[in-house]
Amino acid sequence: MLLARDLAHAFGAVQALDGITFSLDRGQTLVIFGPNGAGKTTLLRVIAGLIRPRRGSAEVEGGRRAIGWIGHQSQLYGQLTVIENLRFWASLYDVPAGTVQERARALIGRLGLERQEQQPVRTLSRGQAQRASIARALIHDPAVLLLDEPFTGLDRLAAEELRTLLGELAADGRASVLVTHSVEEGTELATEVAFMRSGRFAAHGPRAGRDAAALAADYRRIMAGA
Repeated sequence: MLLARDLAHAFGAVQALDGITFSLDRGQTLVIFGPNGAGKTTLLRVIAGLIRPRRGSAEVEGGRRAIGWIGHQSQLYGQLTVIENLRFWASLYDVPAGTVQERARALIGRLGLERQEQQPVRTLSRGQAQRASIARALIHDPAVLLLDEPFTGLDRLAAEELRTLLGELAADGRASVLVTHSVEEGTELATEVAFMRSGRFAAHGPRAGRDAAALAADYRRIMAGA
């Protein structure tokens, strides 16, 4: 479903990616932990086709239109209502006109946004805006989700709701790549784990039942260079 081969990229003298290789099948979630500047967001942008790598390739089943992007910035237009935003993004992805309203309403219901459907996005709370952003990312029914620090700015309840939803999306068969600097935020969702440092995977493999405490200990050891 997603195959990254030997991805490399640099910004001037800074090597942002240096030989990243991994693959994901349906329902798998790769959570990438790493400090700021490790290359996590650059990796997502390369996979999404927003940056052309200097070396290597990233292949997504169904092409780039099969990708949904969820980050800490909503990519929604504040002056538009929730449903107007969904209609707009559906048009960008050429969602058949006859299915847009039904699909948008189904997502609004699934994400608990019925009361906010006609509200301008600028009036929503942070948690509500994040749910609307998820609906925006799903309006074209993507097979692969790319998640860039999606828990940033969410309170505990909103973060737990997001984790639950992402688990449900994985159960639906979507593959996901989630990047975060917080081990606690991503552990429950991970089937695969990577620790990223200086543009490379310092470690990568199955989560293998490790809890947040065990992953945090591994993370500290690897980041310390042990």
